[in-house]
Amino acid sequence: MRYSLLFGLIVLTSHISLSQNSFSSDKEIRKGKWHIYWGWNWAWYGRSDINFNVGDSEFTIENTRAKDRQTDLSLTYINPARATIPQYNFRIGYYIKENWDISIGIDHMKYIVRQDQIARISGTIANTQTAFDGVYSNDPITIKEGFIEYEHTDGLNYINTSIRHTDRIFEFGKFVIDVKEGAGAGILVPKTRAIILNNDRFDEFHVSGYGVNGTVAATITFLNTYFVQTEFKGGYMDLPDVRITSDEGDSANQSFFFTQLIIVFGVNLNFKKKKPDKN
Repeated sequence: MRYSLLFGLIVLTSHISLSQNSFSSDKEIRKGKWHIYWGWNWAWYGRSDINFNVGDSEFTIENTRAKDRQTDLSLTYINPARATIPQYNFRIGYYIKENWDISIGIDHMKYIVRQDQIARISGTIANTQTAFDGVYSNDPITIKEGFIEYEHTDGLNYINTSIRHTDRIFEFGKFVIDVKEGAGAGILVPKTRAIILNNDRFDEFHVSGYGVNGTVAATITFLNTYFVQTEFKGGYMDLPDVRITSDEGDSANQSFFFTQLIIVFGVNLNFKKKKPDKN
């Protein structure tokens, strides 16, 4: 249902965009200019089958549920020394045309497999000296401490590029509202916190996969310079090589759909007014 909603929003926004005119000749020139923003996100994840290869064990936890972990509202959000603790979004972009921009940024999300959920397990767990040793075939199992703790909490880092189209839908003096839609792709560099069976905790940054996404956004700009933007982003992530122990031969792999609700604050850099034509 959530992804159907995203598709519908993209189609609706594209229809609105096609009905609008491009930037009129007496407005700011965007081509060749830059913009930058910072903000925060809330994330939701589809269910995922997670395959583990650990020592002599290979098994899959099926249809696993996960959640995000947004930091409680506090001074952390305005403390530069702690700015990367919440789930954040940073992006810098450049207008290649009046209403087309390319950008690069990072979406710092957090992904936590829910504890105490009952999932299904298939495969073999062997030589772990735990009560979980055995052969499984779609059997129910409770994910809990002592079995699996699995989190991308520092975080699920999505470093991505994007191309977006912008159209103006409202203007009153130097107060304007724009809509944007676009697509992007990038790499995933999670710092995965994993405690699997009787192995020691492991958490290091590692290039683990890729993601693709679509985005729709609404932007309110003041004085041609400062803006607030709300984005709705959805897509797919594939992580075929997640590090889970200090042994490079051990790994996990998974894939899932995701959505984000994002709010950011930004600045347009070096916008200039077009000079009127002389008669």
